[in-house]
Amino acid sequence: MNGIFIEDKRLGIRLPHLDKPWEDYSPNEQEAILLEWEAIRGLIPDRIAALEREINEKQDALGQEADFARSCRLNAEVAELASIINDLWIWYRVSPNISFKKAAAVKSKTR
Repeated sequence: MNGIFIEDKRLGIRLPHLDKPWEDYSPNEQEAILLEWEAIRGLIPDRIAALEREINEKQDALGQEADFARSCRLNAEVAELASIINDLWIWYRVSPNISFKKAAAVKSKTR
């Protein structure tokens, strides 16, 4: 759906950005939005798995790193990836049974 879902570069998925209250969308529009969300939502576990692989690689490098400054950078990168995973799980739990109005509130908390 053009304009409803916008790419979130940090999370690596498209997120809903409703330009009017949920109730103002027609039933057909609501159904199309929910179908699109379910397709996007289905990609989240694969995205999380890829991020977990990145974390594992960085932790392996961290375990062998002797340079303190580089260790700190790797540790910060691991923490950021873990934060992204946490936010993705929050979005994954946003199901069609709850309104996107609530989802928008979740998004504002993850920023």
